[in-house]
Amino acid sequence: MENRRAKVRDIAAETGVSIATVSRVLNDHANVSPRTRDLVLQAVERHRQPAGTGGAARTVYVRCPYLLTDYFGLIVSSVVETLRLHGARTVLDAGEASQGSEVLAGLPDEPGIDAAVLILPPEDDDRLVALSRRGFPFIVVDPRTALPADIPSISAAHLSGARALTAHLVGHGHRAIGVIAGPDVWLAGDARLAGHHAALAQVGVLPSPRLTRHVEPTIDDGVRAAGELLDGADRLTALVCFNDKLAVGALRAAHDRGLRVPEDLSVAGFDDIDLSRATRPALTTVRQPLQEMGRLAVTQLGRVLDGHRPEALHLELSTTLVVRDSTGPVPV
Repeated sequence: MENRRAKVRDIAAETGVSIATVSRVLNDHANVSPRTRDLVLQAVERHRQPAGTGGAARTVYVRCPYLLTDYFGLIVSSVVETLRLHGARTVLDAGEASQGSEVLAGLPDEPGIDAAVLILPPEDDDRLVALSRRGFPFIVVDPRTALPADIPSISAAHLSGARALTAHLVGHGHRAIGVIAGPDVWLAGDARLAGHHAALAQVGVLPSPRLTRHVEPTIDDGVRAAGELLDGADRLTALVCFNDKLAVGALRAAHDRGLRVPEDLSVAGFDDIDLSRATRPALTTVRQPLQEMGRLAVTQLGRVLDGHRPEALHLELSTTLVVRDSTGPVPV
């Protein structure tokens, strides 16, 4: 029985569906879509094959040219673990030193590399298009810019997540809200800013450029940007930040100015990394399904390698608003 439960967990991780869904398929319940049933049954069949059958193991190049801390570490760990469940080998290229390397063009000619998972690739669209035109299978996780229609990608629902976060603040009476946005060339930054503006528009508030700062997503940049906004002419009652690190910087800037959070100023982040639960007060934020993104990327890539079309070329996974102690009613 324990072995069966372990296999169910493995199949759920491999396919990106829930354990309950795998159980429904194995028990031949009717309320499962045909595509999901087919996906699970294919995984079950792979688990039935003896080790060493089915041809040579595939090798997947995983590129994440950033430090593997909290955010990126969760995605990469999920990708690597899921590839192992699929019986694939991994070649990992990580760390900021590799950001400037010209590796994509040579991937199709690299001996033994069958496919790639590219996480927030710094390369421009032209390089990704060129790689795709050579017929090399790859998938992008958390794309930096809007991708061409035929390049598969996995991301979180940034716009709806940000809209829910700002709607939470608006519901507490906040209208004078400063925004510490990410780089203005990032797809996620644009989407989150659009979500913020949409929530304000619902209560008749127009976006104000003077209440927005575009910065790199670091704690130090959060301190600086929050300081500029709090020292400005506008009396802000809340700050929404592109990620949790910027929000931590905003908490520090508020503390340096003698502002209490959330009594004098509400502060909110995005991502729900471990840091968001370590602050005092704990951060209100938006949870991204980082591990699910990694698992689903491998599942989609596996379908391509098996000769099937992905279920969808551009998938957005839903986010979740997590309300903690750093936000509250507008000061009176």
